[in-house]
Amino acid sequence: MSALLGSAFIVVLVIVAISLFLHFVPLGLWISALAAGVNVGIFTLVGMRLRRVPPSSIVLPLIKANKAGLDVNVNQLEAHYLAGGDVDKVIDALIAAHRAEIPLPFARSAAIDLAGRNVLEAVQMSVNPKVIETPLVSAVAKNGIELKVKARVTVRANLDRLVGGAGEATIIARVGEGIITTVGSTEDHRDVLANPDYISRTVLSKGLDSGTAFEILSIDIADVDVGRNIGAELMTDQAEAEKRIAQAKAEERRAMAVAQEQEMRAFTQEMQAKVVEAQADVPKALAIALKEGRIGVMDYYNMNNVLADTQMRETIAKAGPVETAPKQNEPPNR
Repeated sequence: MSALLGSAFIVVLVIVAISLFLHFVPLGLWISALAAGVNVGIFTLVGMRLRRVPPSSIVLPLIKANKAGLDVNVNQLEAHYLAGGDVDKVIDALIAAHRAEIPLPFARSAAIDLAGRNVLEAVQMSVNPKVIETPLVSAVAKNGIELKVKARVTVRANLDRLVGGAGEATIIARVGEGIITTVGSTEDHRDVLANPDYISRTVLSKGLDSGTAFEILSIDIADVDVGRNIGAELMTDQAEAEKRIAQAKAEERRAMAVAQEQEMRAFTQEMQAKVVEAQADVPKALAIALKEGRIGVMDYYNMNNVLADTQMRETIAKAGPVETAPKQNEPPNR
């Protein structure tokens, strides 16, 4: 019984040892590399395991590169993997560039990949240019008419400027700015409608791809639509604003006039009150003057007669002309 248990224990130890050996020594990849003519040592594969680098992520792209005739080695691929790059995509980009006869060394391809750009897509764009369609750009000519322009920009990737170069958003922004400037410098919007290629030629001559990761091949105007009459709307808005300003000033003048009128009424009422107050003091002054002998009784009566005569004249003046009775044997006035 003990012999049987010992044999089982030995079998388990052998199985564990073989599993650990196959884990650290990928014999399948080593045999595949030898069959493909790629010189990868068994200890190199073990070292990848110890450095936590999946051997398949290095050996399979290395085999692919070797079959394509590229000059790369294990150390380059492993260093790029440890730096966080995509080894398989870099090798695919190098193969595509090699087939298209585009000079692209491994160092530049790895730098493009580590910069966060899709190096394989960049190589494909170098072979097959990409068309970027701009959004609808609104521009106003000098005669005040708005034009809505949409353009298609054909670009090709510039591999030398992919690291540090601006992207598609910059191309779209620059083309939109060029369209606005070109249309804005045109005297009449009908000139642009008659020759839309004028925009293309003007914008293309400005060198908009400077400092970008692309090379602009052509700018084609896809659509031009007539929009609003911005000039007329601005003039209308200005006239409306001037009318409101004039109304505000007129209201200010009216308010000032009302205030002055109220002030004059208050002043008049104050003066009338003073007159009434002064008139109330007249009898007292007359009584004092009579008592002290400064005026006589006849003077007082003469003054009353003058006042009565003046009041009568004012009453007659307010009543208007008095109609006289018609003479005898004459018809009355009609």
